[in-house]
Amino acid sequence: MLRLRDHRTGQELELPPYGLRVHVHEGNERALVTADLLRRVAERSRRRVVLTRSAAVRPHADFAELSMPEVEVADPAGPPDGTLWIGSEAVPGRRCLVVPPERYEWDKLVESASADPLCVRLAILRERYFEPDVMDGDLVVGAGRDLAHWRDAVAEWATQPGRPMDRAYAAEAEAALWDDLDSPTALAVLDELTADPRVEPGAKLETVIHLDLILGLDLVAAIGRA
Repeated sequence: MLRLRDHRTGQELELPPYGLRVHVHEGNERALVTADLLRRVAERSRRRVVLTRSAAVRPHADFAELSMPEVEVADPAGPPDGTLWIGSEAVPGRRCLVVPPERYEWDKLVESASADPLCVRLAILRERYFEPDVMDGDLVVGAGRDLAHWRDAVAEWATQPGRPMDRAYAAEAEAALWDDLDSPTALAVLDELTADPRVEPGAKLETVIHLDLILGLDLVAAIGRA
C-alpha cells in the first residue's frame, strides 16, 4: 500500500484508492523526478495517474532525458482536494508533497553528467525527496560509476541461464518505495542483490529488470553490447 507523509506535520497524506492526479507546480529536476517516481510506484499499485506540470516547470535543457514521460503542461483538473501538488513550497489548503529545491552549480553538473543524464536522476534518487538537497559534480560522477557497475553486471547476467526473479529482494525494495518513496533504501537493496553470491545471475537479471521499471535508470542499457 502506497503511503506518503506530509513532513511539515508528520501526518500521513490521504490518497484516493484508485485514481491519482499529480501536479508539479514549481521546481525542476528534483520535483519532476519525484513526481515521475511517484507515478511509477502508484501505477504499480494499480492506481491510474494523471501527471501534469505548470508551464514554468521544465527540466534544464541538458537533462531533458531523465527518463521522464512527456508531462502535460496544464492546470490540474477537478476539485483542489482531488490533486496532489508537488513543489518546493506548499499550496495552502491543498494536499502537498514538499520537495526542497536543488542547490547545485549547473556548469559543473552538466560537465559531470555529459555522458549520461541519468546520472543526475540516480543522484537525486540517492537522497530522500524531503531532505534539503545539495548536489555537486562528485555526487554525479559517483552515480555514473554506480550506473556503469550495475549495467555491466546486468549485461553479464543476461548471458547466463534464465531464472525466476528473487521475490524476497523485489519485495524488500518495493516495500521501501511504497513507504513514502524511500528510494535510497531501494537502491541499497539493489546493491545487496548485486553482491549476493547466493542468488543466481538469471534471478538477479529478472529482479533488476522488474525494479528498474519503477526506478527508471535504464539498467539494461549494456545488454548485447560487445
